[in-house]
Amino acid sequence: MAAQVTETTNEGLKRGYKVVVPAADIEERVTTRLTEVARTARMPGFRPGKVPVSLLRKTYGNAVMGEVLEATVNESSQSALADKDFRPVSQPKIEIEKFEEGADLEYTIELEIFPEISLADFGKLKLERFKVPATDEQIDGAIEQMANSRKESKPITEARKIATGDVAIIDFVGRVDGEEFAGGKADGYSLELGSGAFIPGFEEQIVGHDAGDKFDVSVTFPENYTETLAGKEAVFEVTLNEIHESIPAEINDELAKSMGAESVEDLKRQVKEAQEMEMGAFTKMRLKRDLLDLLDNEHKFELPQGMIQSEFDAIWEQFTHQREHHPDQVDADDQDKSDEELQKEYREIAERRVRLGLLLAEIGRVNEITVSPEELNRALMQEAQRHPGQEKEVLEYFKNNPEAMQSLQSPVLEDKVIDFIVELADVTDKDVSIEELMAEATESAAKSSESGDSGEKKKKSSAKKKASAKGKAKKSTAKK
Repeated sequence: MAAQVTETTNEGLKRGYKVVVPAADIEERVTTRLTEVARTARMPGFRPGKVPVSLLRKTYGNAVMGEVLEATVNESSQSALADKDFRPVSQPKIEIEKFEEGADLEYTIELEIFPEISLADFGKLKLERFKVPATDEQIDGAIEQMANSRKESKPITEARKIATGDVAIIDFVGRVDGEEFAGGKADGYSLELGSGAFIPGFEEQIVGHDAGDKFDVSVTFPENYTETLAGKEAVFEVTLNEIHESIPAEINDELAKSMGAESVEDLKRQVKEAQEMEMGAFTKMRLKRDLLDLLDNEHKFELPQGMIQSEFDAIWEQFTHQREHHPDQVDADDQDKSDEELQKEYREIAERRVRLGLLLAEIGRVNEITVSPEELNRALMQEAQRHPGQEKEVLEYFKNNPEAMQSLQSPVLEDKVIDFIVELADVTDKDVSIEELMAEATESAAKSSESGDSGEKKKKSSAKKKASAKGKAKKSTAKK
């Protein structure tokens, strides 16, 4: 194809081209395509495959022309960019400037190219990796909690008043302003006093009563309760039917077997492994954050402004939506800032994300780090499992949506690149306690927030969402 390519823009990482495809090439492609159609075309009065091309042009000319134009633009633009021997960082923007039947096709290509990146010597990077060994005290505490979750209760044998730790078998009816409300009534309900299962102040007012007592419990619903009950005073008419005492489950091999272990010792081993794995996820996140900070400091190169703008637009849209619809989830530090201050801060975050994204992609390319079909399929199955009952729909969505599949592949590739760098870096291991790890994480989050770190802002937002979700889960009338 004899397309004429003229460079129109060469500024930094921006490139622009004007492409002209001669009318003769377009006509040749249209005629070739119509000839192919003629071999199988059927029209009244003609034998199959004998319809004149001139008649087919009148009938199918517009459709064939559209098909030819699309193919011509795709092929000629790919050829033009391949001749320049550079890598676009995103899909080029193509606009048809001029086309009329019988005339040349003219269109423009605008794109940004991958910057030149000089990679640091990863062997000189110094990192500190925290390790949190599970202590005997932590393991025993976890197993005690397991035993408590399996404890039973039985009626008390002696006459006495109910105390914290006992199980109250109660009937209750709740009223606000003398009117019963939905969900505020139950019969034969088992409530362990001191468990915090009911709204604040409810359980404490049962302590000290005898079996058979009828009495009122007055409480005030928390401000973060359901909209219809938040902050309102309620009176519950309570009947204490029976008093049961809790019988803790004995920690023995039988308990261990009921939990899938062979013995208490085997259960302790499993608990230790689970705790260290959970803490390992925290320490890995910290190591990754520290590594990204080092990589960000070690690499400075020109950034594609279009990518930064797209990333900034996505961040700003997410923030403004959150500010409008979920103002309680906006960082306290951000609430008193002007839009100008926030936009400056979020643009710096966008620049950091683009820089690190391009850098990790280049490290992966240079070192031939890829995501295998098995790894991608594993990520797909994990995503499907997050949506119980909709696994089939999720699998179909990703398999039919290349962009969605790419969103699964990117974090897998990123983790593989991070692991690759960590293997080369100078890493020192340090044993710390859970308390030290959490204290360090809190301090780092505060510092990162002040410096506008994108990862920490995302973590804080996620934590707030989880806290909000937990709060909503507790809003169910009398019960938390």
